[in-house]
Amino acid sequence: MGFHEQLVVIERVLLAILLGGLIGLEREWADKPAGLRTHMLICGSAALLIGLGDFVIFRLTTTAVAEHVRADPIRIIEAIITGISFLGAGTIFVRGREERLEGLTTAASILFTAGIGMSVGIGKLYLAIALTLIVLAILVVVARVERLFNPARHRHDKPD
Repeated sequence: MGFHEQLVVIERVLLAILLGGLIGLEREWADKPAGLRTHMLICGSAALLIGLGDFVIFRLTTTAVAEHVRADPIRIIEAIITGISFLGAGTIFVRGREERLEGLTTAASILFTAGIGMSVGIGKLYLAIALTLIVLAILVVVARVERLFNPARHRHDKPD
């Protein structure tokens, strides 16, 4: 795999960073623990890892050891999800005397952002863009609807 394939991975990582940044901006505006840079890096790294997986699989299946190696691209996805889940868990915490659980939406946005990055990494660009818009709608529009139905819960808090 040559220079052109590497450029494709770079382009995909940059697109993933941009899409992750859109979600991160919303988290930043909501003053959440994982914001712009975090979401950009998560989305970009997921796309990069998928791209690197393609290179590794190509390399292993086109060399003398090919008959002894079984490539499993699902393992790459599993590894990304495991790492991202660890990061997401770090955003969840209990606050106040009421012991309110916070950060669940941010943790979910981190996981979803990684999924968007993986989508970009495998070349499903329209899917990734559409899903970014859907996530933004969930984070912005649904948060407003939640406040309408339960204003007491959201009185002092910004949307999670």
